[in-house]
Amino acid sequence: MPFITLTTDFGEKDHFVGAVKGAIYSELEDIRIVDISHSISPFHSTEAAYIIQRAYKSFPQGTIHIIGIDSELNPENRHIALLLDGHYFVCADNGIISMLTAEVNPEKIVEINIHDRIFSNFPVLDVFVKVACHLARGGTLEVIGKPISEIKELVGIQPVVNNESTQIIGNVIYIDNYGNVVSNINKTLFDKVGKGRDYKITARRANFDVVHTHYSDAINFEIPKERREEDGKKLAVWNSAGFLELAIYKSNPTTVGSAATLFGLEFRDAVTVNFI
Repeated sequence: MPFITLTTDFGEKDHFVGAVKGAIYSELEDIRIVDISHSISPFHSTEAAYIIQRAYKSFPQGTIHIIGIDSELNPENRHIALLLDGHYFVCADNGIISMLTAEVNPEKIVEINIHDRIFSNFPVLDVFVKVACHLARGGTLEVIGKPISEIKELVGIQPVVNNESTQIIGNVIYIDNYGNVVSNINKTLFDKVGKGRDYKITARRANFDVVHTHYSDAINFEIPKERREEDGKKLAVWNSAGFLELAIYKSNPTTVGSAATLFGLEFRDAVTVNFI
């Protein structure tokens, strides 16, 4: 029996997550359910896209990923299911999947069309669960939807390179639990455009001319601990997902602030790399 994962903006206070899990177990007692996150900012498709992109590859192929973000059915927000990179995804067609399809072409996409058999004002519970359990039993996508070839794309999710290849303009796409700021500039694009040139990174009140591989690379451990600059040091790093991240070493957003607050950065703010 495959895994079913859940990624939502439901939070932990309300009944929604428990109801969804109960509905899955009512259909498949032996299924394994894994929570990826229920703390996505409300209706934040880009944040959800980043998290699911980073998490799904850790699961075995055949895993079914339910994404419950902005999932109300309307003429501009249809429901889709797709097979991509050996994994199934069930979600609304609101751009969430476009970050994944920028890297891997989906093998099959369908627009879910079982709504005439289900009355629902809670589609994650009533529609997405039905589709996920159908797939978990070995069912095919064609049974629950009609094939389509195009899905919505998130606007501004890809960085822009100028015509002279001297500048990359990206955006903040995610702020993590530590307040570190993740941009949409990945190392592959950075290396391709930069070609080994020096550079300067700017983002509001922050400037960097070095990007580290590990957070601790920014610390000079040859200096005695009592004299070295450590906690609170600002740095740029290639994070575990390969994206340019602006951070504060060992920051605590609840006490001393974070990269987001100290640099004055929010979602969609510009992060610019100028090559010299």
